[in-house]
Amino acid sequence: MIRRFTSLGVVASLAWLLLALVAIAVLLGPALLPYGSEDMVGEAWAGMSLQHPFGTDQLGRDMLARVLEGGRNSLALAGTVAIGAFAVGAGLGLLAAFSGGWVDSLLSRAVDLLMSFPPLIFALLVISFAGNSIPVLITVLITFECLRIYRLTRSLAMEIVVQDFVLVARLRGEGLGWLLRREILPNAMGPLVAELAIRFVFSLLFISSLSFLGLGVPPPAADWGGMVRENAPAIGFGMTAPLFPAAMIALVAVCVNLVADSFLHWRPRAPKAVA
Repeated sequence: MIRRFTSLGVVASLAWLLLALVAIAVLLGPALLPYGSEDMVGEAWAGMSLQHPFGTDQLGRDMLARVLEGGRNSLALAGTVAIGAFAVGAGLGLLAAFSGGWVDSLLSRAVDLLMSFPPLIFALLVISFAGNSIPVLITVLITFECLRIYRLTRSLAMEIVVQDFVLVARLRGEGLGWLLRREILPNAMGPLVAELAIRFVFSLLFISSLSFLGLGVPPPAADWGGMVRENAPAIGFGMTAPLFPAAMIALVAVCVNLVADSFLHWRPRAPKAVA
């Protein structure tokens, strides 16, 4: 049998390293560059050079500065949406699993109803009525991203609560908080963390898609999807300006997916035996 050239651990470690480099670049890079993201520094769509490694955009702004500034906004928004969706979806999923009855039925039917709407069309409708702003964008994205987290959390919790070690803990008189901390979450942590990472990727792609349509992050703030839209005509002239923000979206999405795969191999510690 041919051995695999790379193991999952090596690939995940490389993905972690790349994500760390991207995070450091978008956090510290703008302060270290001689140009700001809004400074006009040259001709429109100038080529790559030592002075401007990524060239310039459609207004003559330094593309590297724009990519780093846009990455800060894109990653911050995607992270906010992913964490918010995780908190809402996991909380409601645990509530449905432990409550059962009409609470479970009501929450599950509401989730089924919302999941029947195409997310992009629903987002476009809400944004067209409520306006294009960051709070509206975050609210719409959290509403849709939490649905799948709810389903996964409810399914995992309902499977774990019927296990023998949970029943024994209940017979010992352990409370709900103890069960969540010591029995439920440790056994569900791997899939939940992987789902959190996947929701981050989908949030980043969704935000970039809306920005590409002109309904994402409002100008003059920069984000990767909006930068691809603004510089898309450069492709017709053989310029590379829109390729850099698109490459950053792809790089972050691939690396986060690789990290998510590593969390699927999470193995909790076995519960202690009860004398």
